[in-house]
Amino acid sequence: MKKPGKQCFFCSQNVGDIDYKQKDLLQRFVSGQLKIIDPIHTGTCAKHQRRLAKAIKRARFMGILPYVRS
Repeated sequence: MKKPGKQCFFCSQNVGDIDYKQKDLLQRFVSGQLKIIDPIHTGTCAKHQRRLAKAIKRARFMGILPYVRS
């Protein structure tokens, strides 16, 4: 369940597509151990959480984001 008062970052910014090449944006939603942060803590809606996860996974595959902390 979402925390009260939290609104989805992507809905509030009217972001249509989450691009895997935007490293700074994607790093906001990744923990210190480089795990995707739960939507309960970030406040993202289900639609944007799915798109965000896909973008993070694609960025990892392309070598933009690392899989693990070194």
